[in-house]
Amino acid sequence: MEKHRAIPDGYMTAGQIAKIMGVTVRTIQYYDTKKLLTPSAVSEGGRRLYTHRDLIKLHQILSLKSLGFSLEDIKGRLYSLDTPEDVANALSSQADLIQGQIEALSRSLRAINQLREEVLQIQSVDFKKYADIIVNLQMGNKFYYLIKHFDEDTLNHIRQKFDRDSGLDFIRRFDCLCDDILRLKSTGAAQDSPQCQKLAGKFWDMVTEFTGGDTEMLPKLIELGGFEGEDSGQWAKRQAIVNEYMGPALEIYFQRLGINPFGGGKP
Repeated sequence: MEKHRAIPDGYMTAGQIAKIMGVTVRTIQYYDTKKLLTPSAVSEGGRRLYTHRDLIKLHQILSLKSLGFSLEDIKGRLYSLDTPEDVANALSSQADLIQGQIEALSRSLRAINQLREEVLQIQSVDFKKYADIIVNLQMGNKFYYLIKHFDEDTLNHIRQKFDRDSGLDFIRRFDCLCDDILRLKSTGAAQDSPQCQKLAGKFWDMVTEFTGGDTEMLPKLIELGGFEGEDSGQWAKRQAIVNEYMGPALEIYFQRLGINPFGGGKP
């Protein structure tokens, strides 16, 4: 009874706040040694005493720790709680961090579900291809699902030729080129027009950039360009329109250059 009388109104012991917040007394003591949660007072008997303000600070610490921050990081993120604005700012900061964590977990969940679908469609255990899909999902490559249709030689070529940045840059440039082709087609421009021939040249340059001049890859790309599947969706429809328009344009382009891309000689 004497111990309880020694605790002033509005104060709690380490055991009491530990019980309220669902942690151990040792945790409270450890945060004290790390200067994260120092007691607001000490009783006559030497017991560390805490207030409800300390409870809010403990909540801050536990929330940040659950988000993966180290105790050193948390030190720099603890806000003073002297005014309503201070408390509101602290809560807003925590809310932003939690929202970021939710979004990251949502992306991870989508990636897991997408990879699961790809694994089932590949119909064989191919961890190398799984790894390629994971990397492309993390890169934000919206054409990740096409990976399962590449053979091992083509995938090895891509792995050696492109890293994350150059791969994303290539995809962005090819996507923009296809947009330009579709816009020109919508104007009714003929395949032998200067505008279309200019785009045909850019298209062929990108094919050459992708293949590195290896003409043996061309049949594989043509096959992939005509791919239609459950997961191809708008990509297949869009690419089919591009290919249909570019096919005759490329024939004219090659004839004017006097080359045969499949043989290297006269067409």
